[in-house]
Order: sequence, then structure tokens, then C-alpha cells
Amino acid sequence: MRAGLGMLVAALAVVLVDELVDGTKSAALPLMRQGLRLTYGQLGLLASVPIVLGSLLELPLGVLAGHGRRRRLAVLGGGVAFILALVAVAAATSFTALLIAFVLFFPASGAFVSLTQSGLMDADPGRREQHMARWELAGSVGSVTGPVLLVAVLAIGGSWRLAYLVLALIAVMAWLGVARDGPGPTPSPGAVNPAEQDPAEQDQTRSSGASAARRAIGVLRQAGVVRWLVLIEACDLLLDVLTGFLGLYLVDVVHATNTQAALGVAIRLAAGLAGDAAAIRILERVPGLNVLRVSVVAAALLYPGFLLVPGLWPKLLLLGCLSVVTAPWYPVLQAQLYRSLPGRSGVVVSLSSAAALLGGAVPVAVGFLAQRYGLSWALTSLAVAPLCLFGGLWWRPGDAQPKGAPSA
Repeated sequence: MRAGLGMLVAALAVVLVDELVDGTKSAALPLMRQGLRLTYGQLGLLASVPIVLGSLLELPLGVLAGHGRRRRLAVLGGGVAFILALVAVAAATSFTALLIAFVLFFPASGAFVSLTQSGLMDADPGRREQHMARWELAGSVGSVTGPVLLVAVLAIGGSWRLAYLVLALIAVMAWLGVARDGPGPTPSPGAVNPAEQDPAEQDQTRSSGASAARRAIGVLRQAGVVRWLVLIEACDLLLDVLTGFLGLYLVDVVHATNTQAALGVAIRLAAGLAGDAAAIRILERVPGLNVLRVSVVAAALLYPGFLLVPGLWPKLLLLGCLSVVTAPWYPVLQAQLYRSLPGRSGVVVSLSSAAALLGGAVPVAVGFLAQRYGLSWALTSLAVAPLCLFGGLWWRPGDAQPKGAPSA
């Protein structure tokens, strides 16, 4: 089965609004800190606690949601919670209220976004890397638009709270699109017939929660699965983690204004958008792992340069180059993870949530490092990302792809 245009558009709309929220949050953090008088430690907790608690709530979701009607209901229910969480953020008047809203948002995003992604991967297994590249491009469009949305709201006299209400309205529109055309619908003309499903998928759908959980743990013994999970979390250091602290870094270390910081985040994400667009074309011609190896070497040179070069605009120039070369990281690695578990997309979602529990400690560690040693030194620790990827990609190169798997 191949993903139809309506399904593809609906799926991409979901990740677009999710990253729109993330981009707005990154640009709004200095305003949130000022308005609610938050410390660096509290900002680190806002980044990490929702990931840890949300991942615990999301952990069984991929396995238990299964396929067909159950997955569709989980996606739509997650979309409703996603919208309510945005409204709760807009209404928060304290650190505790904001933390609760972010904790609600994370598992809601997992149900709404991750299960939509797994449905798209099931719809067209032969083109996972290409669809993941499109997925990443749509997300980058949202990330770039987020800071622009915040700047526009501030320009008309609004606040970050109004920006989150606008995000909730946009999320409603994305939810309506998924309700009509999203992946994983109840069997209907054009949908996946249960008789045509991979036997592993049929077995997973029929499984009880306990046996499904045991099966999910069992796949960790398969070659490559843990490797891809670890590399995905490592690459996030120079993706979401860096973006999350970028606005604060520009304000507190580079001494940019709030508007310049929002513009800097927008430039960072716009460069990533250009990289994502280029990745779609490159991955049609070059194996994904070859692209990844070249980009890792480039990032190992660019990130230290970004930290060391003086001045706002030289930093943003190097940051833009870094954003372009790291664009293929997530789509290629995530596609490899799906490829290592054919027919078990729900298991991929649950294992990704389990890995996120460990990754969730990173932002809080960065926050407390910043509080003790300064934000500049804290961000220096993120330089381990290309080193981890370098080691992981060159380790046992014969396992780069499962035997018989199609090339990227």
C-alpha cells in the first residue's frame, strides 16, 4: 500500500502544528522566564520533567494502540488533549501550572503525532526515508513559523499567552484534517485490509497488553534496534536540545535583545528548513547512511566554531550552516529504526518513548549546568553529539542496514 495524497497531507499537517508549538516555545522562553520569574533550574525542569513523566504515560501507547480503529481513536483522543494542553499553557500563572500543562502536552503529542507517523510508515514501507524527510520538512516549516508567529503577536501588542491560544486554534484545524484523512482509519475502501497486514502486525493487534509489552522488550535483542535508539537520542542534542536553549543563549551570553533572539531562532530553523528540503532530493539519489556520515563530520567542525566565534551575526551564520548539515540526522535514523522492526511500527513508538525517558534527563542537566557554570559552558557539553554519532555509525558497518533491506 502507498500513502495517498490526502493521508500524506493530513499526517504532515500534524507534525507541522507540533513543531509550530515547539518553535514558538523556544522563542517565548525568555518571555516566560521574565513573566513568571523562572530560574535556569526551573527552565531545565520545564524541559525535562514533561519528557520523563510524559514518556512514562506514553510508554505503552504504541503497543496498546495497535492498528486500525484503536490507533485512530488514540490519535484523535491525543489531538483533543494536545489542544487542551495549549490552552492550559496560555492560562498558566505560575511555574507549577506551566509545568502541569507541559506534562499534559507531551503524551498528548505522542498520541497525536507519533501514532500518526507510525501510520504513515505502515502505509508505504518502501519509502520510509523519503517520507521521513518530508515529515521533517513539514516540521521545519512549523518550527520556522513558530518564532515568526510570536513576533507577529508581539507586534500587534499581544503576549506569549495569546500566541498559545492561536496555536490551539491551528491545532483544531489539524485535528479536523486527521479526523477526515489521517493514517490508521477504520477499515474502509482504500484502507489496509487486515488480511493484507504483516503477520507481526496482526499478532501485535491481537496481543494482550502484557504479552505485547514482553514482545516489545524482546525486540531489543535484535541487532541494530538499541543502536538506532541511542543514536536518535544523541542526535537530539544538536537538534531540539540546542534549539530549546538557543533563545536564552542569545539573550544571556551574546547579549541580544528578545526580538533579536526570536529572529535568531527563526534563522536557525529557516536554515534547517532549507536543509530538510535539500535532504528530500539528496535521499532520492544517495543512501541515507552515507549522507549521515558526511554530515556528522561537518557538524563536528561547525558546532565548536559557533560557540567560539565572537559576535551575534557570525554566530548565526555558523549556526545556519550547522542547521543545514544536521537536517538529515533524524529522518535517516528514524527510518533505520522502523526498518529494523518491519511490521512493528507500534513497538517503535513505545521503544522511542522508553528512550526518551533517558533523553529527558539532558535538558535538566543542561539547565543545572548553566545555573552553576554558565550557559556557555553548559552548551559546550552538547558537542558530544557528533562524537557519539561518529562512533555509532562507524561501529560494525556491516550492520548499517538489515540484510536484504532496500537502499535509501
